[in-house]
Amino acid sequence: MLVLDDTPQRIAEISYLRAGPNGAERAMLPVQRLRVAAVPDGCDAVLAASDLQGVATSPWGGASQLLAITLADYLPIWAEEGLIPPVDRLGVLLCGDLYSAPGADRRGVSGDVVDAWLAFALAGCPWIVGIAGNHDVVSAEDLAEEVPSAVLLDGATVERGGTRIGGIGGIIGDPGQPHRRSPDVFMKTLDAVAGTDPSILLLHEGPGGDLPGQLGNGEIRSFIERRRIPLTLCGHVGWEDRPVSRLGAGHVVNTDGRAVILTPA
Repeated sequence: MLVLDDTPQRIAEISYLRAGPNGAERAMLPVQRLRVAAVPDGCDAVLAASDLQGVATSPWGGASQLLAITLADYLPIWAEEGLIPPVDRLGVLLCGDLYSAPGADRRGVSGDVVDAWLAFALAGCPWIVGIAGNHDVVSAEDLAEEVPSAVLLDGATVERGGTRIGGIGGIIGDPGQPHRRSPDVFMKTLDAVAGTDPSILLLHEGPGGDLPGQLGNGEIRSFIERRRIPLTLCGHVGWEDRPVSRLGAGHVVNTDGRAVILTPA
């Protein structure tokens, strides 16, 4: 799944609230299109997103809800407007951290995100594959029961439309804390996933890029460069203006605080 552009094109945005240093603050979620050489069979595009840590109002009205749910609610509208393909032709890749405090007034809050995954299924997306961030409360068993079309990866791979997708949730840190692995264990897990030759690798904590401000883990970057993975998607640390970087023979796309529609040329 080779990336063809260095800069995505903005096609829409969603106003939402997120936790700032002094409480809730207004922000905009960019929705962007990025050209790729191909997408999984059976899809016309793939939506990738992560770190949707905020709340927003649905286009249908009502009380504020998780930003990820509002994003899913907009998909049929954008499809009708011709901005994205029909929702039943849109796969979804999630790189974690979909929770927010209900008032978006506290940082670093963890909580249940099953409803966020479910929202994409209810919108009509044929499949959802993703990983957990360090602030997500979700399990593969929860999703299997509530969202049969979804797969939560953590040191494993799955195929969708002839495309192998690998994923590792969480971050490097104290293994006594939720969704954290020691550096050695994380790299061994990454080696095992890479050994299956995935076309797409989903990480929450990802590699750094080759431009200023594209922060990330240098050891992860060096490893992926050697293994020649075509596309790595990650979040956890935002790349504000330049979310795409070359990475060895492929690319890394940072989806922190954005939604990217991967569209075949």
